[in-house]
Amino acid sequence: MPPSHQQRRNLPPFFTPVKLRARRDGWTGQVQCAFLAELYLIGAVSVAAVRVGRSRATAYALRERSDAEGFAAAWDFVLRGPARPDEPPVRYCRVADWRKLTLKQLIWMNETGLWRPVIYRGKMRSIARKPDNSALLRLLRRTDPAPKSVAGAAR
Repeated sequence: MPPSHQQRRNLPPFFTPVKLRARRDGWTGQVQCAFLAELYLIGAVSVAAVRVGRSRATAYALRERSDAEGFAAAWDFVLRGPARPDEPPVRYCRVADWRKLTLKQLIWMNETGLWRPVIYRGKMRSIARKPDNSALLRLLRRTDPAPKSVAGAAR
């Protein structure tokens, strides 16, 4: 059941899932999406974590990781409440500082893309995915061997 109009929350935006090692009881990308969907529907972190089969403590531990900026921003966005008319719409959660990402992290972000839970009639039905073009462009910019001045090379 979606939240009432008094408690309306924002639908989860696109975000980059946190890369973790594979575990049966781990926070996979699907579990992260399901958690954000439950957080949207319920509004309580502990209940949302239990509904996806994880604990509240591990949810907060995942949120505090250094590479979980997108997940934490999506979490904050869901709980922030409806946007005011003067605020620009947020389509996905950006990384705060691209310079702090390693090439390995950029490659993973490019391969994984952006995820968003699709919620219909009070349940998460699927995961919408789209390519992370900004990660691709950052990756190309860092690895491009072309000279900085194209105009000087054409003469």
